[in-house]
Amino acid sequence: MGSFLQTFFTLFIELTVLFILISFLVSWLQQKVTEDRIKRVLDRPNKWSGYLYGTGLGALTPFCSCSTIPILAGLLSSKAPFGPSMSFLIASPLLNPVIVILLWTLLGWKLTLYYVIIVGIFSVLIGVVWNAVGLNHSVKDVKVRKGKSKEDNVAVSKWKLALEDAWGFFYPLLPYLLIGVFIGALIYDFVPQDFIVKYAGGDKPWTIPIASVIGIPMYIRAEAILPIADALVSKGMGIGSVIALLIGGAGASIPEVVLLNKLFKKKLVVAFVLSILTVAVSTGFIIQIIL
Repeated sequence: MGSFLQTFFTLFIELTVLFILISFLVSWLQQKVTEDRIKRVLDRPNKWSGYLYGTGLGALTPFCSCSTIPILAGLLSSKAPFGPSMSFLIASPLLNPVIVILLWTLLGWKLTLYYVIIVGIFSVLIGVVWNAVGLNHSVKDVKVRKGKSKEDNVAVSKWKLALEDAWGFFYPLLPYLLIGVFIGALIYDFVPQDFIVKYAGGDKPWTIPIASVIGIPMYIRAEAILPIADALVSKGMGIGSVIALLIGGAGASIPEVVLLNKLFKKKLVVAFVLSILTVAVSTGFIIQIIL
């Protein structure tokens, strides 16, 4: 029990400090990267650069899949190019700075580098393929009212707004973080290593597609599952299965799919879910083979 409590408080303090610091920096950056600026960046004469910019900007914007949808709705409403906007949709929940830095902290720079490269490539390819097969016709005609942006509120310091945002993002996430750290600490100190290796070891490839499918209905926030992933890997679970679970849960949660039904027709919603599952399984297998 003493070891469990030490593991729990160490993980919780480390992740809390990292999350608030990263959230503060990203919020400050987002005050400069407004929706109109994103649209101008995505609408490039060179179409390929638009997909790359869409993926890159997705990595700098909202923290979870659900908070990506309002920005996407605004982009599509303002006639931003479809393909790069879809690359933005895929990259935003999977490549944001919180996931990348926590992944680096818990599971190492090498795995994080492979993860970023592979998911980045898939984000570009999905935007290109969806545009090529004409899925842009499956977007509903949604009009979005634009409210007052933070950039208009010149009376409030950007640093103060960033601090408020950091706390605003952290406070609702706190229960998820506590649950994730609690489960991770339990796995560290109470689950026998032989049990994990027997049923989810790295030599069992079927665990990767199963993990990717399980991730979607679970809707485990990436920030909550990462301490669990760290514990599972330390006990012998295949790293490919952990990555597949992370991508499935963070990339295509049930709440996000419900919200996307308001923007997309059924055909595009199905394409979205299948694409996320493909990314989850493929990335899991690639990382499992490499590492």
